[in-house]
Amino acid sequence: MTRRAAVFACTFFGAVLAGCGAAPVGPGGPSVPSVPSAPASVSVDPVSSPAPAPAPVSVSHLTLPPGRSPAVAIRLAFRSGFADDPPGAAGLTALTAQLIAEGGTVDRPPAALKETLFPWAARIEVFVDADMTVFTTRVHRDDAAALVPVLAEVLTRPRWAPEEFERMRRDAVDEIEKHLRTSDDETLGKEALAHLVFAGHPYGRYVGGAVADLKAMTLSQVRAHASRVFGRARLTIGVSGGWPPGLPEALSAALEALPAGDPVAALLAGGGLAGVRMLIVDKKAPAVALSLGAPVDFDRAHPDFPALMVGVSAFGEHRQFHGRLMQRLREERGLNYGDYAYPEFFRQDGWSTFARLNIPRRRQLFSIWLRPVQAADAVFALRLALHEYDALLRDGLTQEEVTRAARFLEGYTRLFEKDADRRLGLAIDDAFYGTPERLAKLRAALPGLTAETVNAALRKHLPAAEALRIAVVTDDAAAFRAAVLSNAASVKAYASEKPASLLEEDARAARRPFGLAPDEVRIVPVGALF
Repeated sequence: MTRRAAVFACTFFGAVLAGCGAAPVGPGGPSVPSVPSAPASVSVDPVSSPAPAPAPVSVSHLTLPPGRSPAVAIRLAFRSGFADDPPGAAGLTALTAQLIAEGGTVDRPPAALKETLFPWAARIEVFVDADMTVFTTRVHRDDAAALVPVLAEVLTRPRWAPEEFERMRRDAVDEIEKHLRTSDDETLGKEALAHLVFAGHPYGRYVGGAVADLKAMTLSQVRAHASRVFGRARLTIGVSGGWPPGLPEALSAALEALPAGDPVAALLAGGGLAGVRMLIVDKKAPAVALSLGAPVDFDRAHPDFPALMVGVSAFGEHRQFHGRLMQRLREERGLNYGDYAYPEFFRQDGWSTFARLNIPRRRQLFSIWLRPVQAADAVFALRLALHEYDALLRDGLTQEEVTRAARFLEGYTRLFEKDADRRLGLAIDDAFYGTPERLAKLRAALPGLTAETVNAALRKHLPAAEALRIAVVTDDAAAFRAAVLSNAASVKAYASEKPASLLEEDARAARRPFGLAPDEVRIVPVGALF
């Protein structure tokens, strides 16, 4: 597996990453190599020396050794995502992918496609992120060969039915207007943070698009976009589990019918709402959602990433209790449900505690998430989180905290690869970043990490508190803005007696200045987003 993953990383992703690295985003963003320029051309007679035909574009595949499990997992990973949405067409990639996956084929309407898959207990799903779109399916090995032509039919011969396009486009608009803007404040806060940090940059878009763009979208746009971003040039076929001999090759041959497609484009520069450090989304909400973050100059391929992963885990591992933030805000003070920090972009995988696979990005985001906080405590909770972040960078972690987090990750990361499908997703991500067998290497590095090493990495790579952007979702935006700009001490009242040491810490945190000028704090009505 290692050799195949390494070969794939060099042949497929290597050429892309050499010229499509992250561009500067926001204040302090690092510069990234531009696409190498072509060598100087030589003048030739176009008649006697015709230009050579372009090299054929073949599909690549990445397979894990067949195992004992009778289940076969297939991931068709395209290096395409909402970063490919053209200006004025936010949501085009997601709508296109959904129409391919669920809209039926030339020979099978959606209902007939479901009937075909039903006896195999299989379904075809799709997930879109900024830089990758993945079509997934699972099937028993005895049915895998029969599934291949049907899966290829879905990808190569979509039905493109106008009525399905209209239905899915309407659903995409409803998702924004009737769900994201109204009842999912936690996701809304995260998306507002992305808009604040990456405004004017592809990563600043919502994966589902924008209402006005979706309403103006046409089926012809979708079909043309599919031929560009869902072609062989961007495809990796991943197979794992107990696959029968010849399955990867059969899939590769069947998917040669895809168009060649466009190569992966360089990631555009730019990003950030100029001069804005806090964006307050004004909407009716039962509680306040708080998201903080900034772009960073590392990803999981960086040699310091194991130390950063341990340090951020000790500060605020997702849905775990050993992090400082969780202990200080929830356990000691009962301020809210959860308080977490992430060294890279994070999206939860369904109802699990794990990160979703195959959401790799060429530009990473460090973030802190406080979910949800009562309005009366929101300003204090934000101050306390910043107070703890100040202490993290200033004073660092203790060796005990580092050891505890490292031991936790040594066991926890084994759950990331608990089945063949997850191991396949991890291998695809490893190919993207050029980090074969990353988790095994991470676990080997954990015992040797010291507080000194981890604290040095945190101070070197994490943004200063003043560089963090803050997104707030609240139903009293004006009052929140006034409280932040006044810098008056926050008051926190408890229903039960608290230790004197905690109250003294509260008093220090409550006076922490935000240091924000009026033009750095902007209120936006929720209807103006997306």
